Amino acid sequence: MPTTYRIAEAAALLGVSDDTVRRWIDSDRLAASREAGPAQVDGADLARVATELHAAPAPGATRSSSARNRFTGIVTRVVRDTVMAQVEIQAGPFRIVSLMSREAADELGLETGVRAVATVKATQVSVDVP
Repeated sequence: MPTTYRIAEAAALLGVSDDTVRRWIDSDRLAASREAGPAQVDGADLARVATELHAAPAPGATRSSSARNRFTGIVTRVVRDTVMAQVEIQAGPFRIVSLMSREAADELGLETGVRAVATVKATQVSVDVP
């Protein structure tokens, strides 16, 4: 079953307003279905837009910040081999990459378009599914 998000959820994941998401749907930048109830945005399409929106800043272009340790975002890419998986998450302007066992990625159901939370501690990144 494909992952979908309500407009407010999609807006929060992208760091934009609900109205912006509605405009993107109306202009066909973002696909949505309106079968029964509120509009639902396709998770894979949302991941594509998230990647386009938040390209990495140029070195030295960001100001000092005190980022918190948990970043909620959307999975934009999962690369699996027989033992390991590389999971990329776009959390607002932050792109986070985690290496984990394939078994862990499979158990969490990590696929493009799935909401996930990256927890950063020192040099290790753990991924949780809310």
